Amino acid sequence: MGRRRPRAMLPTDAKGISRVWLLYPALPRLRSRRTGELYTDLMDRDLATIGYCTNVHAGADWESTRINLERYALRVKQRVAAERPMGVGLWLSAVAAEKLETSGTVGEVASWLVNAGLIPFTFNGFPFGDFHQRVVKHAVYEPTWWDSSRLDYTMRLVRLQDSLLPPGMEGSISTLPIGWSKPEPTTQQWQDAARNLQSLADYLARIETERGRLIYVCLEPEPGCLLQRCSDVVELFERHLLPGGNERAIRRHLRVCHDICHSAVMFEHQEQALAAYHAAGIEVGKVQVSAAVSARFSDMTSIDCESARRQLASFNEPRYLHQTVVRDEKGYKFFEDLSLALDAVPAQGEWRTHFHVPIYLEKFGALSSTQSEIQACLRAIRSYSNVHHWEVETYAWGVLPDELKQPDLAKGIAEEMNWFLRQAIPA
Repeated sequence: MGRRRPRAMLPTDAKGISRVWLLYPALPRLRSRRTGELYTDLMDRDLATIGYCTNVHAGADWESTRINLERYALRVKQRVAAERPMGVGLWLSAVAAEKLETSGTVGEVASWLVNAGLIPFTFNGFPFGDFHQRVVKHAVYEPTWWDSSRLDYTMRLVRLQDSLLPPGMEGSISTLPIGWSKPEPTTQQWQDAARNLQSLADYLARIETERGRLIYVCLEPEPGCLLQRCSDVVELFERHLLPGGNERAIRRHLRVCHDICHSAVMFEHQEQALAAYHAAGIEVGKVQVSAAVSARFSDMTSIDCESARRQLASFNEPRYLHQTVVRDEKGYKFFEDLSLALDAVPAQGEWRTHFHVPIYLEKFGALSSTQSEIQACLRAIRSYSNVHHWEVETYAWGVLPDELKQPDLAKGIAEEMNWFLRQAIPA
């Protein structure tokens, strides 16, 4: 665990700044009001730290990722930020990340990103394997955080992000919320998970000391996982991480990825969740801007309920897990997949389903999205967090019901980005 890993770093100057970024003519430099460090002109503005997550695209290696960026991200950029650089959230599987780091081509990749005007301000380190295989379901929660391969993968992403980011810019990496909740981890597994995360925090602190780069890894609560609510994250920090760990490193380098869709599915109140993190001294490092499916049966006639139930069944596809929470007069009931809810519960109350739909959709047919939760998060967040990394994450474009699919994926993603940019995003 304490071994030094091979580093595929870019050529640097005497201050450790990657030389390729010093040559970027489109990025004039200025002094950041917030930190006093040198930042580019756009790094204090929206588009350098707002992007979409590329886990929507399949890619087994960097070459496949580059092809997808050329095919989709550059066309999104043309519609969103034609004349200036734009942030992008990179997803690299464990195989792709290892191939890239050991290929000796990291500098070429950084140069390509510079020339393309794409800034990889955030990475999605949640899916370890093939996120586009025929059936993903529970496999996306492997390996867990008590498995050393999860630590190795995340540390590799840290090194790659350090090499690919412009000088002076912070990086964020979202990660698995420890693991799926069943079976319940043993005491030893909890201890191993905590030890791995503590080691990661120490590693990130060394990166900052030696390289001057602040990178934070953000645990992403998800319905059905060991961390599914804000209270679970607070308990993790207070019960497992802080005791015996370096508190300064943990609080600075281990943060939360607040996925708005996930929080909405759990019927969390956005402001209350953000306030809970703040009260516990846990920073939100990244917000994944996303929307779930909502069926408000309690507001419908019996005929409309039947129509809405049929439409909801069209989201019951076989690749991804679609956790569903039903709220009615009896309380809340959790189902780990939509199919189980459809089989067990009549159309009553409100159902929220973990299916990332395009965020510009408010209503579609008899169903709605939880788009209003995005706006609630934006209204509340500045009272509780200094977060400035925003990642639009709609990975389910390829499995949407036919009537919601976009024939031009880049156009659909750009429409999401432009919708989000029209909102009152905190500076």
